[in-house]
Amino acid sequence: MNQLLHAHAEEIVRDAISAVQPDAAVQRALKELDFQGRVLLVAAGKAAWQMAKAASDTLGSRIEKGVVVTKYGHVMGPIANFDCFEAGHPVPDENSFRGTQAALELVSGLTEKDTVLFLLSGGGSALFEKPLVSAAELQDVTGQLLACGADITEINTIRKRLSQVKGGRFAELVWPAAVEAVILSDILGDPLDMIASGPACPDSSTAEDAWRIVNKYGLKMSEEARRLLDVETPKSLANVRSQINGSVRELCAAAAKTCARLGYEPVMLTDQLCCQAREAGSFLASILKTHAADGKSLAFIAGGETIVKLTGKGLGGRNQEIALAAAAGIRGMRNAAVFSVGSDGTDGPTDAAGGYADGDTCDELLRHGISIDAVLQENDAYHALEKVEGLIMTGPTGTNVNDVAVALLKAE
Repeated sequence: MNQLLHAHAEEIVRDAISAVQPDAAVQRALKELDFQGRVLLVAAGKAAWQMAKAASDTLGSRIEKGVVVTKYGHVMGPIANFDCFEAGHPVPDENSFRGTQAALELVSGLTEKDTVLFLLSGGGSALFEKPLVSAAELQDVTGQLLACGADITEINTIRKRLSQVKGGRFAELVWPAAVEAVILSDILGDPLDMIASGPACPDSSTAEDAWRIVNKYGLKMSEEARRLLDVETPKSLANVRSQINGSVRELCAAAAKTCARLGYEPVMLTDQLCCQAREAGSFLASILKTHAADGKSLAFIAGGETIVKLTGKGLGGRNQEIALAAAAGIRGMRNAAVFSVGSDGTDGPTDAAGGYADGDTCDELLRHGISIDAVLQENDAYHALEKVEGLIMTGPTGTNVNDVAVALLKAE
């Protein structure tokens, strides 16, 4: 392993994630708001606890009561007058339903003088849920969509129609009270109606869109669920104002700033990366090979969210697959590395945030008898990278604004 490049990768990851913590974003948003009657808080998503804590620290007793629903391991302590729930992600579970029901009870019976401060972040699609079908079917449909490589917009288009709170339906339930939504975006282009499936946003997707996705992937659904696909979601909401206060663009900009400080010339490739993870890794490796003879220290940055099409039964995530796929392409390059991380600190169903590979990684794996092609076919990047100290571990970060991948080239 190239220790210098590995140390630089760790520093870039740390600084980038620190720059997109939601505390400052929530505090900025609250300065723009003037609350009149009762104020109740609902926070949902991977960054929900951090966002709720920032709101509590800022507004104090002005918030009468709150409900927080976040991922397991993401509650960092009690918040006065708030009930905090930890629940399943990426597939909702009974605790998702319990937390959401508590939120619905909190906001029932409000008047036009009241306000719900709605703090939303990525992961809310699974964490904030009250299904219109059985829990088992909702989990099954979600699992089918994840396994077939559907992108997040496709997944959310289906989930909206099987839910009592998605696709603007939560805001309908809150009516006539006002909803002030503060949002961290984890979807490319920041479409309000797709972030956490848009509980407080008019829905731009249609029943026709939903049927197109069902037919594209051959989804197996009950007759009850199929009937729900034809029920349109709200197309206008008069009681909602929304602010997006964090996105992958900030994550990439922060990574670029640290790269520059470390002596690399940052090159922003995209903040809308959306392909298969292994293709992204191969592409980043190709870029490094193209510029290997330039004699410059370069850092190529790509933000977004790739997908993994499951072909095996191993353990891993999209960011780990990016790193592992890149390892084959940069084999033998002494001055090159590729790493990729999820800003929430969790990559797929693992405790890793992502993965790191450099020019030594491929040969190190071969010495362990590990073939990169075989590992990718089995979707077992976690165990392969674990063997060569290629896992990036951050723990829960308290934020969620997509992923960032960086390809480093150090001048010799």
